Amino acid sequence: MHPRDQTIFALSSGRAPSAIAVVRVSGSQAGLVLTTLAGRLPAPRQASRRLLRDGAGRPIDDAVVLWFPGPASATGEDIAEFHVHGGRAVLMALFSAISVIPNIRAAEPGEFTRRAFENGKLDLTEAEGLDDLIHADTDRQRRQALRQLQGLLGDRARDWRERIIEASALIEAGIDFSDEGDVPAELRAPAVKAIRALHDEIARVLAAQGQAERLRDGLVVAIAGEPNVGKSTLMNQLARREVAIVSPHAGTTRDVIEVQLDLDGYPVTVIDTAGIRETDDPVEQEGVRRARARADGADLVLWLVESGQAVDPGALRSLRKSGDGVASSGGSVWIVRNKIDLGAIGGAALQGEFGISASQGDGIPELVDALVKFAAEFFGTTEGALVTRARQRELLRQASDSLRRSLELVEDGEELAAEELRAAAFALGRLLGRVDVEDVLGAIFQRFCIGK
Repeated sequence: MHPRDQTIFALSSGRAPSAIAVVRVSGSQAGLVLTTLAGRLPAPRQASRRLLRDGAGRPIDDAVVLWFPGPASATGEDIAEFHVHGGRAVLMALFSAISVIPNIRAAEPGEFTRRAFENGKLDLTEAEGLDDLIHADTDRQRRQALRQLQGLLGDRARDWRERIIEASALIEAGIDFSDEGDVPAELRAPAVKAIRALHDEIARVLAAQGQAERLRDGLVVAIAGEPNVGKSTLMNQLARREVAIVSPHAGTTRDVIEVQLDLDGYPVTVIDTAGIRETDDPVEQEGVRRARARADGADLVLWLVESGQAVDPGALRSLRKSGDGVASSGGSVWIVRNKIDLGAIGGAALQGEFGISASQGDGIPELVDALVKFAAEFFGTTEGALVTRARQRELLRQASDSLRRSLELVEDGEELAAEELRAAAFALGRLLGRVDVEDVLGAIFQRFCIGK
């Protein structure tokens, strides 16, 4: 039997031990599994308490079972669910009893969702939204992913594709009736109007800032500066826990340390880098090289100096294109003056600079507020964002380009315009995952956890 025709099972809840564990079975043998272990099928979509027994009649657990006959199920196939006590021994006994039934195997990562996709229960944009929802770390990421899962982009793409097909039918009808005098012109005018409206709609979506795609990955903030200026202490203050070793000895941080933060719902990765200085120590040299590389790729660099010290232009040169505060990666550089508790200055010296005491916490709330404002401006408004992945943006761009070319070609020949419309519809079909997407399915679904 082909693996796709086999019945699959997996733990669909959290890692054991837990109070309750949910084991899901999907496929043509799901009813047999449920009958074998629970004695008989319960009423569809109604929870039923049963004593589960293995094939030899030995009891496994007192459980709740559910039966979802296809196609009215999450995957479109027959589904059985076992809600058991979440001990490791219980799960081991249940898995053992299920696996001995013929043509049943453990599920691969994302296989339940892939079967739902293949059975028309969701399109590829909704599957990507589900993947993003699983991996969401902040509330803003969660809301964006949920909108995609609910069909925000998929519904629009289906509407666009249907309208392209309707316009294409008008164009091709004009080809069929080319010997009927003014008939082609009568058909061409409404088709051109529809194509232009479609092109404008998709162009507006593409013209919107692509920061919704960045919200999935988050903002990257690098803490950089010379050795022993308090970078690791600041890192611990922002993280509100001890994530970096703090020492009075210069060169303590030899490698890049990262921590994930949730700043008012915005995902932020803060990087603590090795102190940037000239050194003969080969290990510290490698740390400095990595620090410069990560600062170069950051969206924002917090350059730490001790309060009262001048900023070394040579040290900043590797981070900036010029003296205007723009890093070589295109990110911003903020000057953060540390150790203001020692009395050198009482706050920010210049506009755009921050004065803090990383050890005492002075100035940290103001710095965090500024980071939240920076993140809000960086991501912009994503509440109505349709495009959240580079794959989606590229396919929409292809559709838009094909629509534009069809408008340019329609006066010269309906055949060429019709071909461009077919290309636009094909691009939107790929966006939804309905045509020629086998090459991307593995990359998408293998990121899912097992049991989803």
